[in-house]
Amino acid sequence: MNISKREQRVLHVLARGGRIQHERYGRKIVEIMCVTRDGFILSDCTMDVFLRLRRRRLIESRNGGPYHISQRGRQSVRSQADNR
Repeated sequence: MNISKREQRVLHVLARGGRIQHERYGRKIVEIMCVTRDGFILSDCTMDVFLRLRRRRLIESRNGGPYHISQRGRQSVRSQADNR
C-alpha cells in the first residue's frame, strides 16, 4: 500500500498509543485533533490525511470514541527508530 509521509507519521503516533479526537456536527466530522500518548498535538494530522486513513480503514473508532490505529494500520505502518 502506498502511504504518504504525513500518513506514516500519523500512523506511527497512533501505533505508539496516540489517538485522534473528533468533533461532530450532526453526522459529519468537522474538527479533528491528533494527540500523542504524552499529550502533545500533532500538526501533521489534517482533515485530508484523516479522511484518507479512514477511507483505507487504517484507523477505526469504537462506540463513537476517539480514533485509534486498526489491525490493518498496524500491518501497513513502517517501523521507525525511537529517537528519544
